[in-house]
Order: sequence, then C-alpha cells, then structure tokens
Amino acid sequence: MLARTPIVVVLNQVSVPSARQLMTALPGSQLYGLASRTTDVDVSFANFGDTVRQLYCEGVPIIGLCAAGILIRTLAPVLTDTKTEPPVVAVAADGSAVVPLLGGMTGVNDLAEKIAAVLNVLPAITTTGKLQFNIVLPDPPVGYRLANPEHVKAFIADLIAGVSVSLDGDAPWLTASDIPFGVAGKRTISVTTQAIPGSLERLVYHPTSLVLAIAQPAQFTITEWVDVIRDRLATANLALAAVACITLPKTTVGAAIAGIGKIFNLPIRFVESAQLPPDLTVISHDPNLTIFSAKQSIDSHQIGQAQGKLTVVGTGPGSPQWMSPQVRETIRAATDLVGYHTYLDLVKDLSVGKECHGSDNRVELDRSRLALDLAASGKNVVVVSSGDPGIFAMASAVLEVLDNEAKPEWQTIDLQINPGISAMQAAAAAIGAPLGHDFCAISLSDILKPWAVVAARIAAAAEADLAIAFYNPISSQRSWQLAAAKEILLKSRSIATPVILARNLGRSGEQVKVITLGEFAPESADMRTVILIGSSQTKLIPRADGSSWVYTPRSY
Repeated sequence: MLARTPIVVVLNQVSVPSARQLMTALPGSQLYGLASRTTDVDVSFANFGDTVRQLYCEGVPIIGLCAAGILIRTLAPVLTDTKTEPPVVAVAADGSAVVPLLGGMTGVNDLAEKIAAVLNVLPAITTTGKLQFNIVLPDPPVGYRLANPEHVKAFIADLIAGVSVSLDGDAPWLTASDIPFGVAGKRTISVTTQAIPGSLERLVYHPTSLVLAIAQPAQFTITEWVDVIRDRLATANLALAAVACITLPKTTVGAAIAGIGKIFNLPIRFVESAQLPPDLTVISHDPNLTIFSAKQSIDSHQIGQAQGKLTVVGTGPGSPQWMSPQVRETIRAATDLVGYHTYLDLVKDLSVGKECHGSDNRVELDRSRLALDLAASGKNVVVVSSGDPGIFAMASAVLEVLDNEAKPEWQTIDLQINPGISAMQAAAAAIGAPLGHDFCAISLSDILKPWAVVAARIAAAAEADLAIAFYNPISSQRSWQLAAAKEILLKSRSIATPVILARNLGRSGEQVKVITLGEFAPESADMRTVILIGSSQTKLIPRADGSSWVYTPRSY
C-alpha cells in the first residue's frame, strides 16, 4: 500500500504523453521533467541524479520513464532498508514496459499493476510470491497490518517449497489468492484483532476494524489515558495494530489529549456520537472509553473530522539546495500553504494541487489566524517562512496568536515547527566563520518594539564584544536606524572591525562582500541584506583571488 503520492520523472519530451497517460491512475501525482529536454511538465529540474536521490530519501514513490539501469545506478548510493524504502518503478519511454524495481514491502507491485493497466501492458513483476500465489504477503492491502514481518520471507520460502498452510480467520485478499489453503496445514495465516504472537509457523494479520472512542477526555491526564488504553486492550486481548483510529468528542475538553494519537501512532478523529459507523459492535464499555469493532476494516477518513495539522517551516535563505528534506516532505503532504507571496513563489514547484493563501509581508498575525483556523477545520496546513521560522519569522507569530487569543478549537491542532537554515548562517558560511564564537542576532526594525530597546541591545552586544547579525537593516520607511546602529557600534568597536554584507543569499544576484565598520554606509544595504558585524577578535585571511576569509577564533 502506498503511503505517499508518486512523482513521475521524464528525461525527454517523447516520454511526456506516456507519463500523462499513466498519471490518470495516480490522482495528485506530479510530472518532473529535465529542464533542457522537456516542456509542459509540472516541475523542471536540472540534475536527474540529485533530484531522484532527494525524492527517494524523502520517501517519495518514484516512477521513472527511462531505462531501469539508469534508476538502479542513480539510487545505488542511497539504498535503504527494504522494509521502509519507497516504491521505485521503471517504465519504458513509450510506455511499453513496466518494471517494479524497489519497494516490495511498500506497495511497488500494486503500483506497477495500476500503471500497467492504464498503459494496457503486463507488468514485469518478479516477486516469487506474487508470481506463484498472486499475492504479496509482506505488503498487505490498506486495512490490514502484518504483525510479524520479520518472519515473512522464511514463511514464503516454506510455501514455495510445498509446506501446507491453513487460514485462520477471513480476508478477501487472501482467499482470492492462489495460496492452496488446507484444513490442517503445518503453517498458518491468522487474520484477527486478537493480540496473538506471530512466528515462523504463523503469519498474523490484524484488520484495522477497531475504534477507541473516548467519551470524557478530561477524566484523565494524557499519561493516564495511555495506561487506560493499554490496560483495556490487554484485558480484552486486542492488538493495538487492529485499531483504526481514536475518536474524541467535538468539544473543547477533547483538546487536552489530542496528542495521544502521536503516542500510539494512530489517527485522531473528532466526532459527534452520531458520526460513528452504525454497524459497530461494542466490545468493551465504560463511561470513559468504549472499544468498538466492525466486521470489516474501517477507513478512518470516513469517521468525523481529521485532527488538523499546522507546521511552520523554514525554506532557507533562497537556494532550493538549502531546503531540508523534512521541509520538502512537509510541504508535499500539505493541503494548504499559507505565506507571504514571495515565499510561496519559492516553493511553487511543491505547491501543485494545494490551496495557496498568499498575503502581504506585514500581516503576520492575520496570516497566523488564517492558518490556525484552516488547521482547526481538519486541514494539513503549512506556513511558509524563509530562513529559519523561529528567527524573526512566522513561528513566533503563530505562537503569539495562539497565546493571546487561544480559541478552544485551536487547542486540538497538531502544531509543529520545522527548522531551516537562517540567513545569518548562510552569510557566515559564504565568507568563512565570523560567527565562530559567541554572537547574537538583533532586528533593527522598530515596528514591533521601541527604538530605545533596539539601541540598548546593540550597545550591550557591542560592549560585550559579541559578533552581531543584523536583520531587517533598512527599508523605505526605516532609513535612519542603520546609521544610528553604526554610531552606537563605534562607541565600542574599532573602525577596522570586519563587516559582512550578504544580499540575495541563494538567489539570483547574490552578493557577499567584506568591508570595515568605518567604510560601512547605510545605503549599501536593503531589506534583502543580512549584516554580520565582527567582534574585536574577528580576523581576515587573504585569499589568492584578492578576497578574504573571515572568522572569529574559538578561543581568546
């Protein structure tokens, strides 16, 4: 079963029609094309190897319309555990062949069959179990979980060798296979919600047919609820893997334990009692927790409302190479993107099929409220910041709104922060290590705090001999603050102090230059510039090309 939507990769224009055809079977998929050879694609890339390896490492299923050998050689350096690797499929450029390469335990054969059906060809599936028994036992369909995957290879080997097998329980995908089930086999496949152990002689599959319905969340703390749930499942001899979801009432009292889903790695659904499926049977009940069971596996998406998720991410200063795999994965999984128009443009390649909510740069609090409200409605929302979201950026704005306004429904949101490379880090790396010892970061904007506070902090940092990173140095409406900051610095710093001006980091027109504090003029910076001021210990090392490395020694 696929956990993620696949990416389709083409290397030339000839492959685009076949790619678009197979994508009809993969809703939400995107077409990546080599920039120099393709047009009319969703995302263009310059380097095939780097792009494919990055997608693979992010866990994204990959369908490459190219020779199988190209994909194999490209991915060889980053191959991972077969239990967790994403599916990888090679498709002939004209769509005449479909070859599953990687991901036998994560849905690659089903993906290959789906693609082949659209292209009207037969998939070149080589998995022995699939060929002989028309089933892939390591990769059960959605709604079933294999309890003992560590035994599955030996189990399949025994079946191929002719060892008899019986079926204990019922599952249509098993009975529809070509496994020759008998009445009393030496091996057993069990399908059960019971917590029975698996072994070399027994594969155990748990149908996700249980629902844990919490009626009075405030009755216990989240730690106590963990113990209650574990005890109740153990008393009934039920497997946690058979639980489809945990439900909470659509009331504010449910907010306090919304995080229990992470602890058990189960989805949280917010419901009214009438929203539970009508055919559920009560297995265990008390006023606080009811365990329901269904005759078939349950699709938790059909129950109530999802727990909303809000993630604030930092994309780095500008270059796509500085965006972390975690941030890319988070953006790909989102339903909605919220951010300053310019920042949303930086991730447009990842925004296909998502609702984008762009706004002006000065409405951070309004943007935060919108993101929180969207997440409270069950959406998977990403607030996009440049740099690091926790450094003069949107993470603080979101938490400020959450703190000051505190709508009850916001308390149910799964809120996360994904870090990014900050502008000061990128600026320092471009020129050496000027932040190699103690340093601080100060925003010169006096929009949200009085200039007296800014001035006092600059003076304190200068007197403490800290290296300083200046953010938001100047704008059309704030033209005098940078000159004032220089005057404050000169009271404690030599005119020879190194100053680094870094503009448009990671973007077109990047400029990084080193001057002295005496030479520094306010007109040399703008809002796209981050400024690093050295300490008394910061040094320059001349380079052969006439430039210099700049660093601050780790010891005085």
